[in-house]
Amino acid sequence: MSPTLEEGSVMMQSKTPAETWRPKNPQDTELFRFATWVAEHRNVDLGTLTTDDGVSGDLYRRIHKWSITQLSDFWDAVRAYFDVIGIGFETAALVDATMPQARWYPNAQLNYAENILERTRDTVNQNGAAVLTIDDDNTVESMSWNQLRTRVHGLAEQLHELGVKPGERVAAVLPNIAEAIIGMLATATIGAIWTINSPDLTPTATLSRLRQLEPKVLITTAGYTFNGRRHDLAEFNSELAGGLPGVGHHLEISDFRAAPIDGNVEYVAVGFDHPLWILFSSGTTGDPKGIVHGHGGMLLESLKGKALNQDLSIHDRYYVGANTSWMVWNTLIQALTCGASVVVYGGSPKVNAADRHFEIIAKTSTTRFAVGAPYLTMVERSGLSPAERWDLTGLKSILSTAAPLPESTWRWVHEHVHPDVRLGSDSGGTDICSGFIGTNPLEPIHLGEIQSPLLGVDARSFNDDGAEVFNEVGELVITQPMPSMPIYLWNDRDNRRYQETYFSRFPASQEHPSGIWAQGDWVIQTDRGSFIVKGRSDATINRQGVRLGTAEIYAALGSISEITESTVIGVERPDGGYWMPLFVQLAEDTQLTPELTEHITAEIRTKASARHVPDEVIAVKEIPLTHTGKRIEVPLKKLFSGRESAHSINRDAIANPDALTEFIELAEHVSRSS
Repeated sequence: MSPTLEEGSVMMQSKTPAETWRPKNPQDTELFRFATWVAEHRNVDLGTLTTDDGVSGDLYRRIHKWSITQLSDFWDAVRAYFDVIGIGFETAALVDATMPQARWYPNAQLNYAENILERTRDTVNQNGAAVLTIDDDNTVESMSWNQLRTRVHGLAEQLHELGVKPGERVAAVLPNIAEAIIGMLATATIGAIWTINSPDLTPTATLSRLRQLEPKVLITTAGYTFNGRRHDLAEFNSELAGGLPGVGHHLEISDFRAAPIDGNVEYVAVGFDHPLWILFSSGTTGDPKGIVHGHGGMLLESLKGKALNQDLSIHDRYYVGANTSWMVWNTLIQALTCGASVVVYGGSPKVNAADRHFEIIAKTSTTRFAVGAPYLTMVERSGLSPAERWDLTGLKSILSTAAPLPESTWRWVHEHVHPDVRLGSDSGGTDICSGFIGTNPLEPIHLGEIQSPLLGVDARSFNDDGAEVFNEVGELVITQPMPSMPIYLWNDRDNRRYQETYFSRFPASQEHPSGIWAQGDWVIQTDRGSFIVKGRSDATINRQGVRLGTAEIYAALGSISEITESTVIGVERPDGGYWMPLFVQLAEDTQLTPELTEHITAEIRTKASARHVPDEVIAVKEIPLTHTGKRIEVPLKKLFSGRESAHSINRDAIANPDALTEFIELAEHVSRSS
């Protein structure tokens, strides 16, 4: 029997939490059809697929075990099952498993855009919607698959005429609009490398990314509407162009060629690891890190993640609540690989009301929704009930990401959005533009837990000694390569930064000779195969020798309506002491009274433990967040501990940089007092 949870202990009972979702028709999923196919066509012994009660209860675990014990065979089966267009697949999928430079399909030639626009010709109604655009005023415009292909080919031809060659960069600064998708696919069509940033970043923050890349073409828009207000970008765009002297051409989206002149554009066949796009880390300290993904790896990951784990198909419509600077925007492109239509929206998530995203879901008949967990908690705290306001009966799944989802919000979704929606949480990152652990369509979902490792992902939890642990806090590691791991980091020619970022925590071992990728997340891996994310390992609280996850504290605050946002840090004092303050941003017209402080600490003590109770609760005007809505715990911890100055925090990486001023003043006061 697993040990019981004691005060401050890192151990936990392995009892199963309440079930929140159960598959009704698991045999009608792409994953079950895939399992049937590999058993028949690849002679894979997955055991009994069905019983008298339906799909075998442990089928997902058997598929997953095969996917990591026969890693190369699994990924080649994904390629064959989805009829990937390309040549040179005669070798094994994985010919060298040594990370960080694992080699996949060394002879392959393919194109990501071709596999979206041409693979769908026979399975998707080409006159049906591919991209729906919805505006602040709920005007909806539909672009068919034929129209999307024509627009992509027109811009691809235009870029080619401008002299853009394979491997050169096309940089866009655009909101979440259809032209962003067109630009990405056109860039991929000619073998160039795409990168995109949202115009809500400052020019300085944008240039800190784009200057690294020396783009050949800059794509912008004259302006956009957000929260009912028109934002003119003429001055912004001029500053960008002036800060990129190497840019050969500056295109406004109004200049996009609508169709190719000769009516036909060829897709440039590139190597499996040819660069597709460059994503950037948040860059809260130092320059943002350019993360480069390849055509082949991202294609296989898109098909596996979206179609098999998330069960996305040609019958679905996919919508994400994200701006273009966040990797979640790229999942719109990934959804297109499955033949699903997508919804784009560049407006405010709060226009009309806090549940704006749910209004969009109803207006566009969206079936699959992905969003950051903080948004769901924000709507919960607003007091609105989206199910009472909008028809959400067609919504089949919600994928929550970016942060652990509080249990109160988890329950709220089933009570106020849809009782039978497949609400799950995934944990991955910009690093792989995908997930490590997350949902699958064959097993029940339990409150507060991530179901399983994703297919093809050898995810585990290690303690400080590099030993795998269960039912206690450890570091999330990946012990075998994934095709969507970065092919390299930009301007990291000797791979030193790549190695230090992901592989310096745990050295390769006899048991794990391929290397060990450390993601930087604290998790609990239960002995039932599920996971619970506890927060970033570099932000973890270490109180009296006991490691505590910050996520447990945020979850405990989930039901306190007076708190709109919070952040907690642990600071080592020069005298050897330890100070753990909780900063809270309060709702309008709310004061941090002694009664509210006591309520906050009581909730934390009851829902987490006495060790999680902060030394101080401090009210601040605003909690600083990144442009993707994430807390900046690590920079704040370094600021308060004196390890970094205020100048080391990159204000351009913060969505609300003015919020830093109060924290800097508080840190200076703490420094003078200690």
